[in-house]
Amino acid sequence: MTSKRAHISFEFFPPFTSKGQKSLLKVAKRLNTFKPEYFSVTYGAGGTTRERTYETVSSLCQFGYTTVPHLSWGADTESEILELLDRYAQLEIGRVVALRGDLPSGLGNKQNIRYAKDLVNLIQKNHPSWLVEVAAYPEVHPDSNNQNQDALYLKEKIDAGASGCITQYFYNTDSYFYFVDLCRSLGITVPIIPGIMPITNQAKLEDFSKKAGAEIPRWLTKRLNDYEPESEDLLQFGIEFVSRLCERLLAGGAPGFHFYTLNKAKSSESIAENIGFLENI
Repeated sequence: MTSKRAHISFEFFPPFTSKGQKSLLKVAKRLNTFKPEYFSVTYGAGGTTRERTYETVSSLCQFGYTTVPHLSWGADTESEILELLDRYAQLEIGRVVALRGDLPSGLGNKQNIRYAKDLVNLIQKNHPSWLVEVAAYPEVHPDSNNQNQDALYLKEKIDAGASGCITQYFYNTDSYFYFVDLCRSLGITVPIIPGIMPITNQAKLEDFSKKAGAEIPRWLTKRLNDYEPESEDLLQFGIEFVSRLCERLLAGGAPGFHFYTLNKAKSSESIAENIGFLENI
């Protein structure tokens, strides 16, 4: 770690139950030890977690945590989006992660997809002082034809007013560095924060990766097969492997990390500690 502290943030999903909410607050308390820039809360396809996302954001704010909601178009109208933004404004939210998002199953097709750049525009028009993060894909978005096209789409989101990017997770540092170089060549100057997915459950990781278009290197899959599912040995291997991944990213100039916690503390906590985030607090 350098004297200038790198970015760190942690992502949660909105719990389904009150017990889950209480558990999440305990996780947030543990991770707050690292003085993150913010906690973020995801938003289900088509707004399916709209109220749970809002309640989770509100709860975290009540405990004094800087919290950033995710937001996507889904099937919502512009007026519904603006109403939700006003509700967040009442919580003194000043930052949003804006995503294209997906429609609920059965409603999605390419004709009715609305894009993240338009959502960024809408947010900036109505809340011009807010910071807006958008998604980036070092290994190419599943709907894109190639990486150059993907980077040009990202530039459109930045030109619409986005102030930073959070990447999809990856396990190959070269994919990140090549993507950053490509973005810089196109005039994208905002921070590109690597998304970090701890390895805790191989089956879930493989399922997530298929849906997200994230590549798990063949050698890594074979190595994970050496461990019992969700075992302590697998957890410790994942912590060590991802810690080294983060160290290489920092050494190469990455501005920090956004951890996909899956509402669990241990792995993200251990990785953050391994790479020095308890220093310079």
